[in-house]
This record gives sequence, C-alpha cells and structure tokens, in this order.
Amino acid sequence: MWHSADNRSEVSIYPVLFRIGSFEITSFGALVALGALIGLWILRRELRRSALPESGVDAAVAGILGGMVGAKLLWTFEHLGEEPVLDLLLSRGGMSWFGGFAGGVLAGVWMMRRKGLPVLGVLAAAAPALAIGHAVGRIGCFLVGDDYGRPTDLPWAVAFPEGLPPTTVAVHPTQIYEALALVPLALLLFRWRRRGRPDAFVVGAYLVLAGAIRFAIEFLRVDVRVLGGLSVAHLASLAAILIGAVILATSKGQAPLSAALDRTRAR
Repeated sequence: MWHSADNRSEVSIYPVLFRIGSFEITSFGALVALGALIGLWILRRELRRSALPESGVDAAVAGILGGMVGAKLLWTFEHLGEEPVLDLLLSRGGMSWFGGFAGGVLAGVWMMRRKGLPVLGVLAAAAPALAIGHAVGRIGCFLVGDDYGRPTDLPWAVAFPEGLPPTTVAVHPTQIYEALALVPLALLLFRWRRRGRPDAFVVGAYLVLAGAIRFAIEFLRVDVRVLGGLSVAHLASLAAILIGAVILATSKGQAPLSAALDRTRAR
C-alpha cells in the first residue's frame, strides 16, 4: 500500500503478484520481463529496418542475461553491510541500472563478435529498445518501492511502507521521474534513426542523454555519496556521458544511415 503525501488517497500495489510454494513472482520481476520482451520486439523491427541480420536478437538475449547479473551484483556491492550478502542477492528488487547496462553491453558485444555482427550498427538499433525497456523496468521499481528519492512535501510524493527499505515518510517517486524522462528519449532515438543519422550519433546521443537524465535524478535519490557529494550512480552517469561524447565526436563526417542502406540495397 502506498499513500499520497497528505494521506487523502490510498492506492493498493502488489510487490508480490503470486507465490508458487516459497517462490515469489514479484511485480518488479514481471515488469522487467515485460520490458525485455518489448525491447526485443523493438530491436527486431529496427534490425530489419536497418537491413541487419536477425541474429542481433541473440546478442540482445545475451545482453539481457548479462545485464541481470551485472545489475544485481553492482546493487549488492553498493549495499554491502546493510544486510547479509545472500539476502541482498535474493531480494525481490535491488538492481542497479548501470550494473545492468555494463553487464548487458559486455555480454551483448561478446555475442556480436562471436557472430560477426557490426557492433555499432546493432547498438544503434538497440538504443530505442534500451530506453523503452529501461522505462518499463523503472515502473517495476516503483511497484516494489525500490530506488525511491528523498523526503518531500510535493503533492505527488509517495510513501512505501512495504518498500526496499520501507518508509512511511513521503518521498520523491524518482522511479516515475526516470520512466517519464526515458519515453521522450526513446522517441528522439526513433526519430534520429528514421532520419538516417549515423549509428555513432545515435549511440553517442543515447549515452549522453540517458547519463544526463540519471545524473540529474540522482540528486533526489538517497544513495550513499562516495566522492565529493556524488554517488556511484553519479560517477557512472558521468562516465556514460563522457563515452557518449567521444562517440558523438566520431560521428561527424560519417555518411547517414539512409545512404548506407541505399548502397546495401544496390548490391
């Protein structure tokens, strides 16, 4: 159950959807799975539009598995000492997006190399899917009361008495903030790809904008500050922005995607 800041309304939510014996199916897990399925569907369409092999989906599946491992491991590392390590690993929420992104990219690139796929082209095709899948996953974080923000008296503030960790104090629903910011990012990525912007531009822009979104929202989060008032997520955001800026710089002078497709069709 969550309550609005002034307790004038209450809305029931369900961190655990149902149980099979001692095994729980959580709303977080269900939304992450839904986000992955939507992302795979979008990626398949983008691969076809870019005349790329559908085996790029295999790289995406590898990325999803690697991302889940990376997300859980980094979140566990960030919260060491708060609970026993096994409890952290088996918690119903608790996944770091940056850990997931790093693990997913490493696993996905490994599969792309193995299958001889153009890494930058597949990553550009995956960028809109990543933004949409990330947004859906953040709704899952909201449903289990994970990754919320600092206390606030804003009208849309939310309390998570069954959250991770529980709080009866109304806080910023930063999960929703991030989900709402990622939707226009995905639309921009779709638009740039439709207009034939180079793959390097799409990938670089995704990293810069996604990193900037998380960097800004992180100031409202309660994560531990580790360096000069910045959290691990802040530092990871800055790294993503820097890498994206370097990739963007390499996109200057590259032929538009539409021109490359025309050459491919002419063969």
